[in-house]
Amino acid sequence: MSLEAQTISLLQQYIQQLGYNPNIHFELEGCFQLKADNNNFSLNYSLINQQFVRAGVDGELVAEYWHNQWEYVSLFNGQSPLKEAENLTQALKIIPYILAKQGVDKTLIKPVVWAGDKGKLANGSSDIFTNETRAVHIPNAVQLNVSATDSLGNNIIYDQGFGEYLQQCFIDTSLNCCLIYLPEEEAFERLALKSKYGLAAELCSPIDISGGHQGSIALYKEVGKHNQAMGEEPILYDHNNKVLVSQQNWQKTARIEHRLGASSLQYNAYFNIIYALLNLIDALEVYKEGKCFQLLRKETHQKNLPCSLYDNALGKKIGAISLFESDSWFSESLNRISGRMLDVKNNQLSAQQPLGDKIKQMVLTPYKQKLILSA
Repeated sequence: MSLEAQTISLLQQYIQQLGYNPNIHFELEGCFQLKADNNNFSLNYSLINQQFVRAGVDGELVAEYWHNQWEYVSLFNGQSPLKEAENLTQALKIIPYILAKQGVDKTLIKPVVWAGDKGKLANGSSDIFTNETRAVHIPNAVQLNVSATDSLGNNIIYDQGFGEYLQQCFIDTSLNCCLIYLPEEEAFERLALKSKYGLAAELCSPIDISGGHQGSIALYKEVGKHNQAMGEEPILYDHNNKVLVSQQNWQKTARIEHRLGASSLQYNAYFNIIYALLNLIDALEVYKEGKCFQLLRKETHQKNLPCSLYDNALGKKIGAISLFESDSWFSESLNRISGRMLDVKNNQLSAQQPLGDKIKQMVLTPYKQKLILSA
């Protein structure tokens, strides 16, 4: 088992000792290209998802908003965060092969697909396009859905301010740790698409760190991102299988959705799960003491993300690499938890360098190597 996987396992055990179970699920967008334009072409998603089942992946592919865009959606099969990291890692490897068998020329798992589609939304509409053929640059996101259940299986997101406090934790850590979920330079181009290319009407991807239920770190309880009712469950159908009566069980589906991640072959599911679990632990420890409401700030302000992986000396702008390198929360949180959990005499995780320092270095190493090679 890799060090990253062992770390996730350790964090899961710690959360279980606190008396809770962590729930983390991924959603990841991507695109495909054909050798020739064919608006009549569509993927056979049923066949794709059968292949996921055979591969042991708890997820499925579904059609997304743009014609040549797809989305990988995690299934709620009760899998652990470690299995969820394994699911996404495996899915990213096999999706290009599965799509190629259906005639796809290129599978694109990247932050931006340049000129990926054409068209412009009609004024006042969210799904009707005009005849305009302006090229649209498609942003592709990775979203993390995070919640926790108690020993009875109850979702605690809605209880005693836990969801609000967990959202605050993510807001506080997302700037310095953005390297983890924005792992390549094009991810920062994705953030600038709406303003730089005049695509605000077509695109709804977030551009900064913000809260509420519609922000980039959203708390979904009674309503979702588009103010739709959450957790609607059908309970009575007619003879045509049309829903006659439904009930709303939003408590079951309440969660934090971290919407800032960028699709990328460099996106590391293990590092992102570790990041999410550390935030979850911070919130759970406060929740156990009944202090979530007490420690909530009255106001939260939007924070701008950096413009690049790298520092801009002229503009005095700090890049994502430097932000993470100077951050202490990530490594110190992991060092603290591993220090409580590990037997120093009998565990390879605790040998010599503290675990948090090791994982932080693993995140930074590819960028440091690239800087050395380009110097």
